[in-house]
Formats: sequence, structure tokens, C-alpha cells
Amino acid sequence: MQDENCIFCKIVGGRIPARVVMQNERVIALLDAFPLAAGHTLVIPKSHYAKVQDMSEQDAMAVFEITWKVAGAVEVGSQANASTIAIHNGTEAGQEIPHMHVHIVPRRGGDGAGAIHSMFKNRPKPSPQEMDSLRDKIANNL
Repeated sequence: MQDENCIFCKIVGGRIPARVVMQNERVIALLDAFPLAAGHTLVIPKSHYAKVQDMSEQDAMAVFEITWKVAGAVEVGSQANASTIAIHNGTEAGQEIPHMHVHIVPRRGGDGAGAIHSMFKNRPKPSPQEMDSLRDKIANNL
């Protein structure tokens, strides 16, 4: 399952070169062409899915297995003590390429980036009742 207009599908298909770190039959991990930090790596399912919840269970498990394997190697290879692992799941979440992918970004003190909470300037303040209602709505959709 590929999208002819998708840059990640073109990489998977070998039509665009990439600096591949590792791959298997379901997933490819490669250096980001526009890194936020040296060693910034992407983990991408070889099948085209726009969002996490669109993936097959097998591809989801394969993506997170490779993420698990590559994260430590990214930190060691980039001489970083930490990394931010992120998924932008949809356009409104900042996803620029509509093909699900995981970012592994090596982090160092003073790198200018912050915690996920630093991204949100207008945070809600839900009441305990609103929190309970949201929990119930989410749980009922599983």
C-alpha cells in the first residue's frame, strides 16, 4: 500500500535516496534530511498510513519495535544523554508529511527545546467532573 505522491513512499520505493539506519520488511529508520539535532532519525512504516490509528496492528508493533531498538543507538551515536520521541498525528498536531512517522531527536541540555508542556500556551483547566467525563468518553471508544 503506497501513495505515489508521498515523499516517504518514494523513499521506501527507492525513488529518493535516504541515509538508512536500519530496516526490515515492514519499517525503515533513516536520518531526517532536515534534522532538528545531529542524529535526528525517523522511523517510518513501509506501508502508507496517515495516522497511528490507521496502521495495522502488525505494522504498529513493528514501528515501535524499531523505535525501541533505534532510540538508544541514536543517543549513543550522537553522544546525547536523552532523546525526544514524538509523533505528530494529523495536520493540526503539526504533521507536515501525511505518512505516519516517529521522530527520535537527540537532546542535550541547553539545546533550546523544551518539554511537550512548553508547546501549549493556552492550556485547559478541566474540572474533576470534566476529567471524569473525558475519561469515560475515551474508554467507551476503545
